Amino acid sequence: MKKKKAVYTGKSRIRRGDEVVVTSGSDRGASGKVLRVLREKGRVVVEGVNMMKRATRANPQKNIKGGIVEKEAPIAISNVMLKDPSTGKATRLGVRVEGEERVRFAKKSKTTVSTVSRAAGE
Repeated sequence: MKKKKAVYTGKSRIRRGDEVVVTSGSDRGASGKVLRVLREKGRVVVEGVNMMKRATRANPQKNIKGGIVEKEAPIAISNVMLKDPSTGKATRLGVRVEGEERVRFAKKSKTTVSTVSRAAGE
């Protein structure tokens, strides 16, 4: 019998390119830029955080050198928080309407982070 994959049902406002702070785990306190968001798994890949080593075999056709390669592994999205642009500390995100557009803002300092783009057809 096949094992069912866990599906993340929570809602998160963290996006690729956001500056985040790790709130728990072995890399607690570390900060970095979000490289990828894996929504269906509820995980994010953060630059320089949760580094793993992987042994790779050389492949001259793809121009890959062999040896031990270090790369970022995904961490749970619940273990990261947005870095406040004004204070540099961890903060929650909110969404509010300014004029005709929706914007994301830091809850602690109330500073605007970015705009919320809507998908075509909404």
